[in-house]
Amino acid sequence: MATFARPTFSAKAYAAFRPAYPPSLFRTVLNYHQLPASSGTLLDLGCGHGLIARHLRPHFKSVIAIDPSAGMIAQAQQTTVDPEITFCQGSAEDLDFLSDGSVDMAVAGQAAHWFDYGKVWPNLARVVRSGGTVAFWGYKDNVLLGAEQATQIMERFVYGFGEVAPGVEGMGPYWEQPGRNILRDLLRSVRPPEQDWKDFTKLEHEPGEDGPEEVRWLRKKMKLGEVEGYLRTFSCFNGWREAYPQVKSRVDGGEGDILDIMWDHMVDAVPEWKAMGERWREAEVDNDWGTYILMARRR
Repeated sequence: MATFARPTFSAKAYAAFRPAYPPSLFRTVLNYHQLPASSGTLLDLGCGHGLIARHLRPHFKSVIAIDPSAGMIAQAQQTTVDPEITFCQGSAEDLDFLSDGSVDMAVAGQAAHWFDYGKVWPNLARVVRSGGTVAFWGYKDNVLLGAEQATQIMERFVYGFGEVAPGVEGMGPYWEQPGRNILRDLLRSVRPPEQDWKDFTKLEHEPGEDGPEEVRWLRKKMKLGEVEGYLRTFSCFNGWREAYPQVKSRVDGGEGDILDIMWDHMVDAVPEWKAMGERWREAEVDNDWGTYILMARRR
């Protein structure tokens, strides 16, 4: 994914503002795995800053975590002390460094929508041992519960083409495709080849809908300032910044970038937020993301 190689991308900000995965998610994938894993090997694809590798490490003897971004690998290494976790730069499309049947479980968190499955499924069929498992999961498009008009404004700025405010182009053209659309469709187009995999299981949740915790696993109360920081990690925003380098955010001394303008509109739309004046970032809101978990077992 080219986003993480951009000069405007900050691995530190990504680690700070991206939502953490809840215990219920890890329970779901480990319960599906079932096999004793204390002597096994976990493969973390698109490991980012190492969150999943660190969390799942106690359940496996060793973890191999790869990511195409050198910045992400550096961030992961700086924040990880466990000697049984190995981080290296690499991609899911090239697993030649692994021997046949050497992996007990392969996972990918918020990364599987970028995979070239013509290469990834054959690779995983080779390296995952018989009875081993894969588990992919991810999230999309948080909605601000109880603030529907603000959510609609956010959607317009984040996915809009053309002018979304006077003289301001929306961020829609700056999403990397087809990955973003695959994620927004909750990977419904992705299914493991039946000749290599069995027990296919898929859990899906659309944002704003009800459902059990194991399906609706990413809901979090956040201050608006935290939501603002999260939106600044979006790949479309990093692309927009590269297209408009002359536009500076207010925190950087400028007149305001697209997200500053978006928040002006969002705050104006919610009387309670507007009444807080300059303290609007302290307001709290429940966020609910669309989510999926895809799991399969090697024949």
